[in-house]
Amino acid sequence: MHASALHVSSLAILPPDQLAKALGSLTEDEANDLLHDWRFTARPEQVAPDGLWQVWAYIAGRGAGKTRSGAEWVREKVKAGCCRIALIAPTAGDARDVMVEGDSGLLSVCWAGDRDHKGNLTGRPVYEPSKRRLTWANGAMATTYSADEPDRLRGPQHDAGWCDEIAAWNYAQEAWDMFMFGLRLGTAPQGMVTTTPRPIPLLRQIMAASTSVVTRGSTYSNRANLAPSFLDKIVTRYEGTRLGRQELDGELLEDFAGALWTRAMIDAAKADTILPDMQRVVVAIDPSGTAGEEDDGDSVGIVVAGKGVDGVAYVLADRTCKLSPALWARRAVNAAEEFNADRIVAERNFGGAMVQAVIKTAGGNVPYREVTASRGKVVRAEPIAALYEQGRVKHVAGMTALEDQMCAMTGEGYMGNGSPDRVDALVWAITELMLKAQAPAPLFGTYASARG
Repeated sequence: MHASALHVSSLAILPPDQLAKALGSLTEDEANDLLHDWRFTARPEQVAPDGLWQVWAYIAGRGAGKTRSGAEWVREKVKAGCCRIALIAPTAGDARDVMVEGDSGLLSVCWAGDRDHKGNLTGRPVYEPSKRRLTWANGAMATTYSADEPDRLRGPQHDAGWCDEIAAWNYAQEAWDMFMFGLRLGTAPQGMVTTTPRPIPLLRQIMAASTSVVTRGSTYSNRANLAPSFLDKIVTRYEGTRLGRQELDGELLEDFAGALWTRAMIDAAKADTILPDMQRVVVAIDPSGTAGEEDDGDSVGIVVAGKGVDGVAYVLADRTCKLSPALWARRAVNAAEEFNADRIVAERNFGGAMVQAVIKTAGGNVPYREVTASRGKVVRAEPIAALYEQGRVKHVAGMTALEDQMCAMTGEGYMGNGSPDRVDALVWAITELMLKAQAPAPLFGTYASARG
């Protein structure tokens, strides 16, 4: 019985004696075909699942074979007839060094004898680094992109795409959105995500989507292909630790070690649908110094919070945005008017008096207090986190982005992407409501300054 007459998956389940007989009967060409057939050597979780899906996420630990799985998937898509493929990595260097030229990258896994579904030779691609492009003999092309430059994905169209280490992308949501907008060629375009997990919003979003399928792997499942020194030094050191669970077992751990806020704390802070009357309401602003929505800088944190007649602080809205100074100031003033705030609190930051000026120019008749950060972000946040532990702060629904940032704030600093702009604004708001003695603030025209 020749192996060529059997489906690869059928070979894998043959008893050892029958498998040996089938392999021994192969011609040289058949043996070469089988040697380069990924589905014969791969573990089940490393092979694209059956069925209709838009995104396949292979979530696994270090050394589990994610890069090989991604490269082999791209190779299969080329052989299946895909013609325009995106290769997206955290940086341009990662795309070149890992996805293309790496030991398990595309130049390594593609075989000179590869043929597509029509029998046309595809072979090994020609790599043109200056054009960020790989081209196969049948005309299929793959282009490399850096997630640090999301706008490069704004125009191109693709019928497939491999996104590597998405949890390490600096502009994860922006790059992913641009990729998905361009994933529109062919009848059923698909994307693959390979990553060691980190609790970033985008990864949770992808894993929860009804159009996604998720497979998992760990470092241990690929130990036969890993250097003994790696297993001895790395696995032994981190096995059983929280970092090991993430980096070796591939677990998506929602809480960072030493997080000031945990998911359990956030869940416990959910407010009832009906809120009490408010004694005070403030709008807090954490300016970023960005020029506008096209700027690559951080967002402007804008959080509305009130202190209820029950003595509990309520986070009422998150109006964080990335707009020009005139527009974010108008957004803050609109929030103050909407919630009948008695004060706007803004950190003196970057532009100094500019913050005062743009708030004043935006109009409104709300008192303003300027605060200056004389302590670090973590030190300022710790007493606010303590109020959450005491059940003295509640959230209305719809604070997902803010809550994600809160859970990434640890005693060692902020572990998320970018700056914790929303958390900074939250801290200023709750500090004003719960930790400062109430003091009168003048209307616009004169300004109060509070240092702390």
